[in-house]
Amino acid sequence: MLTIQAQSNIPTDFGMFTVYAFSEYEEDWNPHLVWVAENTDFSKTVNVRFHSECITGEIFHSKKCECGQQLDAAMKYMSENGGMIIYLRQEGRNIGIINKLRAYALQEKGFDTVEANLKLGLPADGRNFDVAVEMLKLLNVKEINLLTNNPDKLKSLENSGIILHHRVPLEIESNDVNESYLSKKKDYFGHLLEKV
Repeated sequence: MLTIQAQSNIPTDFGMFTVYAFSEYEEDWNPHLVWVAENTDFSKTVNVRFHSECITGEIFHSKKCECGQQLDAAMKYMSENGGMIIYLRQEGRNIGIINKLRAYALQEKGFDTVEANLKLGLPADGRNFDVAVEMLKLLNVKEINLLTNNPDKLKSLENSGIILHHRVPLEIESNDVNESYLSKKKDYFGHLLEKV
């Protein structure tokens, strides 16, 4: 069972957040994180973002995806409106950074993001959002608005006991590199994208 292993207040470019580290074991060096903006009231409807780790996009500003820009936009939104970001350690749609780089190498040979994963014998998307729902329950959050374009994240809340009031779109403009990637997200995964 997940438990809160540590928490601390962290000032950011977007404002002050309280950060909780969730894991099953204290020795886990890669815990899931929950970033809660300082003006957040858990007893009311909480704005929430389920965000999966993306080292390449968030830290090194890769143009192959929009993950870093989505994270920045979510932090700004939560700071201004209250809410939390549930940061899931599911790099590369949960295939890990090594396999993600292998998939990128295949994409350089003409495979798209889904074909590359499948050629490696990996799922197109191996993420599981049940852990995010579990963390919401541990924080006693009962009603949310979810910042997402991903229908799988919406489905993860069905029969969870957590009330979903609204979906808040979090769409980022494409660039010359990631346009086909975003199109695949829309056409294959059914992401709710209007600008693609």
